[in-house]
Amino acid sequence: MSSEPTSALPEPSVPRRIALSLQYEGSAFCGWQRQRNGHSVQAQLEAAIEQLDPYRPIQTFAAGRTDAGVHAAGQVVHFDCGDRIPPAKWAPALNGRLPSTIRVRESVLRPMDWHACYSAIYRRYRYTIHNGRRPNLFLAPWSWHRYQLRLDESRMRDALNGMLGLHDFRAFMRAGSRRAHARTTVQDVELVRQGDMVRVEIQASGFLYGMVRLLMAQLVAVGEHRLSVRDFEQRWRQRRRHEVREAAPGHGLCLLRAGYEQEIFTSAGWYDCQPWFFLAGSDPPPDPPPLPEANGSDL
Repeated sequence: MSSEPTSALPEPSVPRRIALSLQYEGSAFCGWQRQRNGHSVQAQLEAAIEQLDPYRPIQTFAAGRTDAGVHAAGQVVHFDCGDRIPPAKWAPALNGRLPSTIRVRESVLRPMDWHACYSAIYRRYRYTIHNGRRPNLFLAPWSWHRYQLRLDESRMRDALNGMLGLHDFRAFMRAGSRRAHARTTVQDVELVRQGDMVRVEIQASGFLYGMVRLLMAQLVAVGEHRLSVRDFEQRWRQRRRHEVREAAPGHGLCLLRAGYEQEIFTSAGWYDCQPWFFLAGSDPPPDPPPLPEANGSDL
């Protein structure tokens, strides 16, 4: 009679690297990264993976780390596992074990030297502002409600366009960052107004800790004529971090996607997965007053 226990697990199989296109509604989470005293997306995802592949310690790696309350439409994550589950089956298998606030849109096989973070050539974020006078319950979890003044999108667009290229954005980096430097390349910017909804998108090779939220608070100050385009640009070009005191709330921010040299997901599973918010009517607040004479010139 064999002395081998009948409940013994089979030997671990050949390792595979799986990439996920991941969505999450960030309101209830402390952010992507696992934390000792917080409810993180990473911890939830790793717990679900471990239920399906118990043969090795599970560690996930993401294209970008999101803060508390920040959402993701196309976060990219990878992990290593055995070969018992076909790559495409990971998505439905994980969705059956994850909370409703996290969804895997697609799962694909990648080479073992591919990395969700280090192989990425850009990340793209969207910030949504509800610039109408009255609150809207359905928009509140996904946008920043600015109801005091109508935002001047023309000035905001001018301020954004000046950031294109490789620069030191130390003024938009929160304390506690472990980065050795604050240089990054802003590759694309876009600002679109549709009625009372203002959508700002920024794409860069990488983002500093807290960069988009600090930047957006300054950009709104430009749109409300509390700050000129020139002063906005001088603050970040001269690295005047002490003058950047506000951060936009996390719930208006969404990590749209991360990009790679070769596309790894289908368009339906990865591209523009956060819908645009649109209101049929418009109820804008009053226009902002002109800038004071001393700061009014943006030339």
